[in-house]
Amino acid sequence: MISGLALLWLAALPCEDSARELQQLTEVAERAPEALDEELEALESRWEGLPLRSPDDQTPAERVETAAGRIQGACTRLEAERGSVTPLPRSDRARLQEILSRPEFAQARQRNGDVLQRFFRMLMAWLEELLQTREAQGFATSTRTVVLVLGVGVVLFAVLRLRHWKRGPARRGASVDTDTGPAGALRLDTPGEHLARARTALRAQPRDAIREGLLALLSSLEAKRLARPDRVKTNRELVGELPGRGASAQLTGEVERLVRWYDRAFYSLEPVPSEDAARFVDEVERLHQGLAGAAA
Repeated sequence: MISGLALLWLAALPCEDSARELQQLTEVAERAPEALDEELEALESRWEGLPLRSPDDQTPAERVETAAGRIQGACTRLEAERGSVTPLPRSDRARLQEILSRPEFAQARQRNGDVLQRFFRMLMAWLEELLQTREAQGFATSTRTVVLVLGVGVVLFAVLRLRHWKRGPARRGASVDTDTGPAGALRLDTPGEHLARARTALRAQPRDAIREGLLALLSSLEAKRLARPDRVKTNRELVGELPGRGASAQLTGEVERLVRWYDRAFYSLEPVPSEDAARFVDEVERLHQGLAGAAA
């Protein structure tokens, strides 16, 4: 037995039109399957919210079969219960809940969900129509172009910043800090003075020792007019100017080797061994003596 509320709901169903409704639904599925969802939605509205669709249905035939089965099931139950209905008290909610939990009423409380689905379908259709216009296509093309240009600009900026970041330490490492006092005088001392300071710093401060050694090297080159007292230039730029100022290929190669040695040792994150600093100072002193002997 079903409750009086459920019977009233069943009695409101247009079962007399069920055959015609199902025939029309079958024809729509055969002629225009794309319109089947709209037809089912309208049919659910006419049948008092009776859920006629199932998420498990994949083909139009399955959807029609599900709708027909639920319509026929509801009408069959109405015919079977009509005439033998015993109204139940209004408080018999458990019985009503049991009836509404049956498969044919499983989605009865989800009727409002179709409203939201229709809204989204209308919104998507409007957006598709908008994007198909010529103005929208032109806007989309120009937007893609602007985004592409901005993307290329960002990539180039990142590459340039990365290159500058990588070259920055190298350029700073290639230039020598020749500050010899608080005022940062540009004038170098004699090679002998720098070598003496280098010898003194070998044991306690090897890094400062190789710095003084390089200053002695620059002082020797400036004394022979093989280098200009220009502290703006880097050591590698100074080496590149040696052939043009009359330095031999052997001397240029030796100076370049010492400059590279200085760059590796002085700007390394590892501590400078005293032995390496001593060898560097010895090499610079030997080169200085060779330049002095050549002048003599």
